[in-house]
Amino acid sequence: MPARGVAILGSTGSIGCNTFRVLESLGPEKFRVVALGAGRNVAKLADQIARHQPDLVSVENEKVTAQLKAELHKRGVSVPRLVTGEAGLVEVATHPNADCVVSATVGAVGFVPTLRALEAGKRVALANKETLVMAGELMTRAAEKSGAELLPVDSEHNALHQCLRGEQRSEVRRIILTASGGPFRTRDKAAIQAATVAEALQHPTWNMGAKITIDSATLMNKGLEVIEAHWLFGFGADEISIVVHPESIIHSMIEMVDGSVIAQMGVTDMRHAIQYALTYPERYPSDLAPLDLARLSSLHFEEPDLERFPCISLAYRALRTGGTLPATMNAANEEAVQAFIDERISFPDIPRVIESVMDEHDVADLKDLHAVIDADRSARVAAQAAITQRSREVRVTGVA
Repeated sequence: MPARGVAILGSTGSIGCNTFRVLESLGPEKFRVVALGAGRNVAKLADQIARHQPDLVSVENEKVTAQLKAELHKRGVSVPRLVTGEAGLVEVATHPNADCVVSATVGAVGFVPTLRALEAGKRVALANKETLVMAGELMTRAAEKSGAELLPVDSEHNALHQCLRGEQRSEVRRIILTASGGPFRTRDKAAIQAATVAEALQHPTWNMGAKITIDSATLMNKGLEVIEAHWLFGFGADEISIVVHPESIIHSMIEMVDGSVIAQMGVTDMRHAIQYALTYPERYPSDLAPLDLARLSSLHFEEPDLERFPCISLAYRALRTGGTLPATMNAANEEAVQAFIDERISFPDIPRVIESVMDEHDVADLKDLHAVIDADRSARVAAQAAITQRSREVRVTGVA
């Protein structure tokens, strides 16, 4: 069997780099990298091109293109065909020799390329949860029409995919997403109010990018996963639960109608989920050390505190309302998180900004791509206005 072609969107990020580690461990006889999409990390991208020699590479803009060409020439590496922007990412996602597309960009930038990959009938290994949050209805509709496979790379949804494998939907009562609880799990409300960016970026169990790590600190990450789980597996809001599990050993569970609970356990390394999505339905040996059950002293579980972490309730509200509200919530969250990272607003301002934008939004049906893009754009404008207002209030009163 010839090696299967792989395209990677977000190749220089955490998931992208781990994808290369998985591909290299599986060997070139199984997979070949045919296309890469990245932003502006020229040095890392040049390393990837030199090692894997893709046919096509997309970068952020023409300035980065010139920098990449110079870097490749300096190394004596052949320059592949280079494209830019969203159109370039779409070319990567629909490359004719790509059997599987790893969608690992952060935020809304991966939305259109991922949709185009599904429309083209590709297997999509999805690590960009915002894609399904923004437009799960459009994504799943496109996959059904083209016959594309949608395999989750998020550790929680990947775990659910494994737990549900072979089970009858009618026999599953609910699905249970586990959450580490983030860096503020044991902090009281007053301490969370004063949280700094550095503190929010100290995730207790996973090494991830800044945006996802902040989402884990607010627990919005888990809220986004609730919406994602709905579209991936067809469960309603009342059939999706969250439980805080600080050890992050159990990645998710399903509860059967007879009360039995099936859990997927594993080490906290994204390479497991990436390999599963690439090789499904087959399994291959992995470089990862197996989970040492004898060394597990205890596993803890607790209910999430919705008062200290209101983003969870906002996400359930978005899912129950539907239409363009999830896309609105997602855009407002992205803007608020970046404003917090830039120290323009406080940590508790993140859910405040999101809620204010959701309250102002006139929910419309999710008819097509334009409805999603319009909701995303207007939500960002509204979020920026709310962020500016909040920053001004803090300067005047000195109260966060």
